[in-house]
Amino acid sequence: MKFNNKQVLIFDLDGTLIDSVPDLALSINQMLKTLGMKTYTTEVIRSWVGNGAEVLTKRALSGHIKISPDLDPALVEKALAIFLDCYAQNICVETTLYPNVKNTLETLHGKGYRLVIVTNKPEQFVRPILNELELNHLFEMVVGGDSLPKRKPDPMPLNYVCEKLDMPPAACLMVGDSKNDIFAAVAANMQSIGLTYGYNHGEDINSHGATLVLDDFATINETLA
Repeated sequence: MKFNNKQVLIFDLDGTLIDSVPDLALSINQMLKTLGMKTYTTEVIRSWVGNGAEVLTKRALSGHIKISPDLDPALVEKALAIFLDCYAQNICVETTLYPNVKNTLETLHGKGYRLVIVTNKPEQFVRPILNELELNHLFEMVVGGDSLPKRKPDPMPLNYVCEKLDMPPAACLMVGDSKNDIFAAVAANMQSIGLTYGYNHGEDINSHGATLVLDDFATINETLA
């Protein structure tokens, strides 16, 4: 299918543009070591990523994707602070771009599309990562998981982008790898592309109502009329 009359392309970050799990896992395990707790493999931590720093911290403390209802709020606060400090020092050590991301973004930018990041990652980390990966100049706007009172899957961040750029949802397209991205787009009355390779907790991205599902980031360029 072809998307018509799109002017703004909104991208998720982790699992869509970048594989940040190695650095997230390093930082989570450093936090757990500091607290004298059990550490986990990168692949286990990969299954916990995608809902923001606080949820990731809670899952690590619980040792499971299902967060324990008995977590001490004071422990969560302390652990989150340690994790964020560790991650700030390791935001782009082993983080890599997924295949075809950079050249495709440059092509889209060159065609005049307005590119935006909407992520559940804390905003303070987004621009430094984009800068390290030489993508910063391509994005005119970044909305992080703590930029607004609500984050994906709530539509607030997408509605905010439409408001700030003075664009209707019909002129925008959300691109992401998880149900949070797709649910936010549906709630914002916005079309979406779901990518199959990211962090979706083992669930099939096809089952969440994306307008189109793709395996290869480069294919996005071909879907825009």
